[in-house]
Order: sequence, then C-alpha cells, then structure tokens
Amino acid sequence: MNTIGKRYGVLAVCSALLIALDQWAKSMAYNTLRVNGPLVLIKGVFELLYSENRGAAFGILQGKQWFFFLVAAAVVIAVLVFVAKLPSGNRYLPLYISMVLLLSGAVGNLIDRAVRGFVVDFFYFSLIDFPIFNVADCYVVCAAGLLILLIGFFYKEDELSFLSSKKGE
Repeated sequence: MNTIGKRYGVLAVCSALLIALDQWAKSMAYNTLRVNGPLVLIKGVFELLYSENRGAAFGILQGKQWFFFLVAAAVVIAVLVFVAKLPSGNRYLPLYISMVLLLSGAVGNLIDRAVRGFVVDFFYFSLIDFPIFNVADCYVVCAAGLLILLIGFFYKEDELSFLSSKKGE
C-alpha cells in the first residue's frame, strides 16, 4: 500500500473510533439526560445538561442546516487534501493528529444534523455560563488550538512550504 493510502487508512480508522466515541456520548446524553434531566458533577461549576443545538456555536445560524452540510463537506475535502500533501515522518505527526481531530469533530456533528436535524450538546460549565458543547466540539477546539500552536510556534516556515507547493514541484 502506498504512503497516501496508508495515511488515509489510518485517518479513516482513527476518525471512525473518535466518531464512535462522540456518537456514543451523544446517545447516552439523548437517552438519559433528555429524560432524567441534568447531572450536576460540580455544583455551580460543571454539569451534564441535555441541549439540542440547531445552529452553530452560541446558537448562531439557527435552522441553516444546508450551510453546516457545506461547511462539513469543505472541512472533509480540506483535510483529505492536507493529509495527501503532508510530508512523511514523525515530525509531522502532530499536524496529522490535528487533522484526525478536525475530521472527527466535523463528521460527528454532521451525523447528528443528518440523523436528528440538530446536534446533541451536553457539557455545560455553569460557573461561567459557557455555551453547552459536546465531544465533537472538543475535537474541533483541540484541533484548532493544536494547529495554532504548531503553525505559530513549532514548525519553521520552510517546514510548512508543502502547503503552498503543487504536487511534483
């Protein structure tokens, strides 16, 4: 199997496992928290609270499901192209991991939108009244944070030249 084929295979397996974890957690929230109400883990700080999000972060773009399908498709395509261009070697493993997380988060929430018509959210930091979120959201935030750190502080400019070069140059 060629290098790109292996990358896509590992990407698919790792993403499938992370998506399964996300979907399991959302299923548990849907089947228990929706019926039984919130579960306070740290009073006044953190609880598991069922919520149906028909929009994006902070509830923006309510009911614009077609937009979220387009964004998820763009993310999937961007990740696949990025992974194909990514140089081999352990040095680029952190970038690869960020792509696995980004893909998993996008697809995890896309599945909810396609199946339920909304995204199940359940992590709630009541101390700061932070928006309710889910496991897939955590993947996306971790991927974004990791990308910022890697591109801003870890990789040198010449190590990222693969992003602007065409295949075969």
